[in-house]
Formats: sequence, structure tokens, C-alpha cells
Amino acid sequence: MKPVVIFRHSPIEGPGYFSAWLEARRIPWRLVRIDAGEPVPEDPREASGLVFMGGPMSVNDELPWIGPVLTLIRRAVAENVPVLGHCLGGQLMSKALGGRVGPNPVKEIGWGRVRVADSPEARRWFGDAREFLSFHWHGETFTLPEGATALASSEHCANQTFALGPHLAMQCHVEMTPALVRAWCESGGEEIAANRASPAVQSPEEIERDLASRVAHLNAVADRLYERWAQGLAR
Repeated sequence: MKPVVIFRHSPIEGPGYFSAWLEARRIPWRLVRIDAGEPVPEDPREASGLVFMGGPMSVNDELPWIGPVLTLIRRAVAENVPVLGHCLGGQLMSKALGGRVGPNPVKEIGWGRVRVADSPEARRWFGDAREFLSFHWHGETFTLPEGATALASSEHCANQTFALGPHLAMQCHVEMTPALVRAWCESGGEEIAANRASPAVQSPEEIERDLASRVAHLNAVADRLYERWAQGLAR
């Protein structure tokens, strides 16, 4: 089986729970360290699926790797190679496929409820779940590309996930582990302090409260989404 190729855009925003999920199912994967200057592959058919993680930059920034990544996503969709995006990754998918990315009404940092749409497509991805507590860390958000289906929303962000055939884009972070949450709180302390006026920004103490339990419930949601996405992988 060809590997799932995972793109990391920041040293502390790696695959987290997703890599553990792959390894538990003996699905091979490899990491492309965009943050370390590794080149963007040109042919999506070298992978069984493409996965894009988060990052502090904007997809609208003039960075040398963004254009090649957008091209790669478009080629993957054309070749029916499943694409999965987490936060920045979801924004990259939206922009590559004709959507727009711009400021969210408020910055979201911390835990917040996500409501799952009442639709057949949402049930295909989320099963019987009607809402879940997810982790968030973003100031921008995406619109839906043509042909995509909205799957979930939250009080402060209208588009939390969309599906387009076998491809899934998420604004929220379902890949979190306790270690990732703590690392982000430590590195992002100044950003949290500067945005406490937002109704969707929590203190580090609130973010880390009941952390093991919150992450365990989030991992269960991720299990369902990843299982559904992996059905499209080239074996």
C-alpha cells in the first residue's frame, strides 16, 4: 500500500492522534516537513491519501510552498486521491477548490461545541453524533467550494467541516492529544492573552481542565471521521 502523506506546516502542529490512528491500523505514512523546507510532491498518485495539518500562517500569505500545495490538492481531487485537512489544511482545501478564506467573526481558541448537520451526508461521516466538544485555534475560516456539502458548524464559526466526495476539510482540530494541547498553550500564551476579549477564547487553565477526558471523547469522534475517510484510500 502506498503511504498516506502528511504535510506539517509548523514544528508543533504535527499529526498528533492521526498518526497513532494510522499506526494502530498498520497504514503506512510519511511526513513532509514543509516547516523545514522539504519540497512539495508533484504527483498525488504517489500517495494513497494526502493529509494537511494546521499552522499559524494564512493561506493568503505569499509563501513559496502555498502555490504548489494548492496545485497538488487540485490534482489529488482530479485523480480521486482522498484529501484530509485540519484547520489550515481545511482552508488550503477550500482555496484550492475555489472557496475563499478570510477572517472569522471572532478568534476561536479552546474547547467549543460543534453541531453536526441533520443530513444524510453528515450522518455518513459522523454517524449518530449530533454534536461534540472539539478543540479550536483559528482566526480565519473558509467558505464552501462548489459541490461541497457542509457537515457541521459552531456558535462562532459557520463552516466547521465540509465534504466533497471522499475528501474532508475541517476548521476544528480533531487530531489533538494532551501533549499537543499543552504545547500549544505554552507556545501560544501571548496570543491567548491578547485575544481574551473574544467570547470564544479560553484561558490556558480552562483549556487544560479535564484534559484527558475531553481528548478521549474527541478521539472517539476522530475515529469515526478517519475511518470514513480511509475507506477511499488506494490499497
